Amino acid sequence: MIKSIPIPLSMFLLCFWASSCLNSNLKEEELTVPIWEKITLNFESELTSEMATENPFLDYRLTVTFSHPNRTITVPGFYAADGNSAETSADKGGVWKVHFRPDHIGEWAYKASFRKGKNIAVSDELTDGNGIAFDGQEGSIIVSANPNSEGRLAYVGAPYLQYSSSKKYFLKGGAGSPENVLGYKDFDGTIRGESPEERKGEATASSQLHHFEKHLKDWGSGDPTWQDRKGKSLIGGLNYLASKGINSLYFLTMNIYGDGKDVYPYTSYEERFRFDCSKLDQWEIVFDHMDQLGILMHVVLQETENELMLDGGNTELERKLYLREMIARYAHHPRLIWNMGEENGPVHWRPEGQTTAQQKAMVDYIKKTDPYKNLTVIHSHSDKETRDKLFEPLLGFEPLDGMSMQVSEKAKIHEVTKQWASESAKAKKQWVLSIDEIGPWWRGVDPDDRKDNNQDTVRAEALWGNLMAGGSGAEWYFGSKNHSNDLNCEDWRTRDRMWEYTSNAVQFFQDHLPFHQMKSYDELVSGDLTYCFAKPGEIYAVYFLYGGEAKIDLRNEKGTFSVNWYNPRDGGKLQKGSVSKLEGGASTSLGNPPSDKDKDWAVLLRKL
Repeated sequence: MIKSIPIPLSMFLLCFWASSCLNSNLKEEELTVPIWEKITLNFESELTSEMATENPFLDYRLTVTFSHPNRTITVPGFYAADGNSAETSADKGGVWKVHFRPDHIGEWAYKASFRKGKNIAVSDELTDGNGIAFDGQEGSIIVSANPNSEGRLAYVGAPYLQYSSSKKYFLKGGAGSPENVLGYKDFDGTIRGESPEERKGEATASSQLHHFEKHLKDWGSGDPTWQDRKGKSLIGGLNYLASKGINSLYFLTMNIYGDGKDVYPYTSYEERFRFDCSKLDQWEIVFDHMDQLGILMHVVLQETENELMLDGGNTELERKLYLREMIARYAHHPRLIWNMGEENGPVHWRPEGQTTAQQKAMVDYIKKTDPYKNLTVIHSHSDKETRDKLFEPLLGFEPLDGMSMQVSEKAKIHEVTKQWASESAKAKKQWVLSIDEIGPWWRGVDPDDRKDNNQDTVRAEALWGNLMAGGSGAEWYFGSKNHSNDLNCEDWRTRDRMWEYTSNAVQFFQDHLPFHQMKSYDELVSGDLTYCFAKPGEIYAVYFLYGGEAKIDLRNEKGTFSVNWYNPRDGGKLQKGSVSKLEGGASTSLGNPPSDKDKDWAVLLRKL
């Protein structure tokens, strides 16, 4: 990131990510930026600090309204200490920032609102408090075309996110562990705290923070670092994941009292109203690199042990302040999911949890405060009874866009995905449904070197089970009892083979299927453990979980269909089996695969 330059009171700098800082008095043509790129406005006011009596996070509020002939968007800003705290570790200064990512070509006008008043940061009224310093400052930006950008991933009322520019639909294939990836040694102020209780059976965090030393070799020349080459190992780890085709990462931004107790945005483990500027700026360096790699940020805002920590579960002062800070700093990223809580809501072993009303209030505040309206989901507990109690009251709730599903029995993932795809459609708010944790809780996805490895069943039942039901993909949880588990994993290579299986599945759907136009039609195929995903009359994908034979019902169709096979284990090109074509008007055998009849295969039928 670019260092800020000292500027006079009521003046500001306009900084473009991967570009230079420009003074606002320059000519308009010098303020031209490409659409979808990150723009940071830096404003300067009087000197203050993270620990000032008049709390800069709570008693001051920066918002900037950006206006285009086709769009107006009001973006929250944040206190940024000296404006370069990722490098300086500063906890004081007079710089305030707002991140903006324009979504229309042409001229944008903007106007800053900078107000001071008690608890004004969480006020919904733009006129509350008193205007100070640069309040009312205006300017403009010219936004140009950007043919190299796919745009922002957006919820479009379908089971899949869609890129706003390229119009391509997205399937998630990601890493769900370690959930405490931000408990990393090179981030300022990252210290493990203590919890008043321990959750039996959970993964145990190592005695030290994450080092990720085995990924130092994956860092490349020109990759970002901070403070004399800090961050190389985490950046390297992300490079490795991207090289394997992984396109998403699930991580907590707050695990106080939770399993890891090493991730929190505050100045200390006990603090709830003041944020660590340098730590959060260092997170942003990592998140910017994820953007460059095409990795979606799955931001999990709390976990089951701390869901009542802020405001007793309500969305009031503490929770609003936390959510606003996360949104102000990170909502601009083009691939982002807000997850309001891991294993959220009451469960038999913890009857105290956020109620449906509290869940709705939190989701509603996120959606109203986020100017980009990023996908917002909730993560479930693993058993059917608790999951159904969470999902059913939230059907049709407009601000909620989907569910982050935990399912303890892999064999049931296909039917669970179909169930909630159907139920949410009936409620007239179609959910995006991903598998983000699988059971059993102590195992998850085994490392490659485990002798009785479960990755074949994970691939068949969880990954393909979700996708063939109209799900949006999966992220892989590493269990609590495996080595390199959900909290202490230091090397993503421990699941190298699983990343390949995941990339193969996503690649098949992206390359060969108009999956956003297809649905589950399992009734069209016969045979044990066989799924069908189709746009009837045009294209069919059939998946054999564990080999065998099957017929496909084409009695209501006319014409000829080509038949090709895809190997989910090895990926690669489509292959020919024993049958190359099928005629409509009958229920017909799909024939045999090219090899390995007892293994899983996908079959692709296209109308010629």
